[in-house]
Amino acid sequence: MIDNERYIRQILLPEIGIEGQEKISTAKVLVVGAGGLGCPAMQYLASSGVGTIGIVDFDKVSASNLHRQILYSIDDIGVPKVDVAKRQLERINPNCIIKKYDVMLSTENAKTIINDYDIIIDATDMISSRYLINDTCLEMQKPFVYGAVYKYQGQVSVFNLNNGPTYRCLFPNPPISKIKDCNESGILPVLPGIIGLMQATETIKIITGLGNPLSGTVGLFDIKTMQWEHIKLSRKQTI
Repeated sequence: MIDNERYIRQILLPEIGIEGQEKISTAKVLVVGAGGLGCPAMQYLASSGVGTIGIVDFDKVSASNLHRQILYSIDDIGVPKVDVAKRQLERINPNCIIKKYDVMLSTENAKTIINDYDIIIDATDMISSRYLINDTCLEMQKPFVYGAVYKYQGQVSVFNLNNGPTYRCLFPNPPISKIKDCNESGILPVLPGIIGLMQATETIKIITGLGNPLSGTVGLFDIKTMQWEHIKLSRKQTI
């Protein structure tokens, strides 16, 4: 039974309605990474009424997380992120089923974990995990919503949707040299917030059929200029 009063503001949208809300309430979304991208994405997925949200993260909350990972507080330092995230999301919406995986996604567990979900959100900051998510989703025919941030810029796209482009169409192979993450290069806290919200938006669009998901398009956002640039991307037949 859908809580019409809780979701009335989105049910009123003619493109959503009761039917769209029912799709949201039965959707299963896996978020890989409960950090700067994952926190805002999960909050809005829960508040929107996504039926099942899975969280994959093996890290514990640290003081340096708090300026951008907005699910956590100073009292959570040292506690596994999945434990805190599950508790907080259940407080936001007790109707959501929250499943936690206190592990690093690996070649040994990726298929088992991903198999239970309709859409995968890549909220990681590890390049190797991103390729693993892409390749597993491609093999299992599941879409994944990509997000990445670096200093003042962010990227968003949707891969593996309806035989659309994959992450390897954008970056065929991992870089030879190590790419610095925000722990080394720094980040403004609002940037992963914006990109994480866009990932949640793309996820809801896929679930409900609303508008045009960013499949075949990579959105590039510059927080200094507040401008978006969109790059077209086609499926490479060699993938």
